[in-house]
Amino acid sequence: MEKTKRKKHYKKRITFGDVVIIAVMLILAALCVLPLLNVIATSLSSPGAIMRREITIFPVEFHTGAYADILGDARFLRSMVWTAILTVIVVVVNLVMTVLAAYPLTYSSLKGRKYIMIYFIFTMMFGAGLIPGFILNRDLGLLNNPLVLIIPGSLSIFNLIIMRNFFMGIPESLKESAEIDGASPMTILFKIFVPLSLPSFATIGLWVAVGRWNGFQDALFFLPAASEYHPIQLLLWNILQQNTTVDVADPGGLSAMPVGWGRVVENASIVVAMIPILCVYPFIQKYFVKGATLGAVKG
Repeated sequence: MEKTKRKKHYKKRITFGDVVIIAVMLILAALCVLPLLNVIATSLSSPGAIMRREITIFPVEFHTGAYADILGDARFLRSMVWTAILTVIVVVVNLVMTVLAAYPLTYSSLKGRKYIMIYFIFTMMFGAGLIPGFILNRDLGLLNNPLVLIIPGSLSIFNLIIMRNFFMGIPESLKESAEIDGASPMTILFKIFVPLSLPSFATIGLWVAVGRWNGFQDALFFLPAASEYHPIQLLLWNILQQNTTVDVADPGGLSAMPVGWGRVVENASIVVAMIPILCVYPFIQKYFVKGATLGAVKG
């Protein structure tokens, strides 16, 4: 005679702490979403509604003329394409440099490994500042050169530490068995470490891509005002300054507009500039949490 086991379903009791956590998360989510909704609503509203301060999170006097102006502006489209190319280049360069710097530090036989890590961490905590960085880029011939947007930030020490810790989380037995079979260190890297490190690559790649896509200060400081290599965020910054107090943009194009319409185009430009980086995240979301947590297991 078989005894049937009844499954007991336990209803989780919601505590006061759960309510507080949910409330805090909802507030944080609202703080993130509401400004975005306001920007989208402003980009789809009329200049008159903006001047009357009627915009909240819903468009007033709906129209899409600003998006037509943006997509028809050659300067904006050229800057978007250049920023996309630049972002891909920077991500590839950063991943290559991070892997080549982190992989040797996983070998206990590397002499001075501890002091190399101390040196890396030291550079992470202390920076020379803007003026010494400007002088260094000038002496290296990087001023007014698009390479100034790639080379100075080609290696992040924080990302190096994440990658090194992720590599050290890979079982040592895999490396030892490959060495017994006669595999060289580079073969082990490309045949074992790289395929197993896709979550870490996706995480670091996303961080680098977002940072490069949103970056504009290096282009502002180290590229001429009329350079064709301005990233999209610098163009948006120029439009913003043109529509407020300081005229730092080139005459003509999207910047030469009445104040009310300029606000509409300004917000529409922000929305269009956000779309590419938002489209990337869903494809690597499954790797993101795993890569961010596993890289922090070992110190």
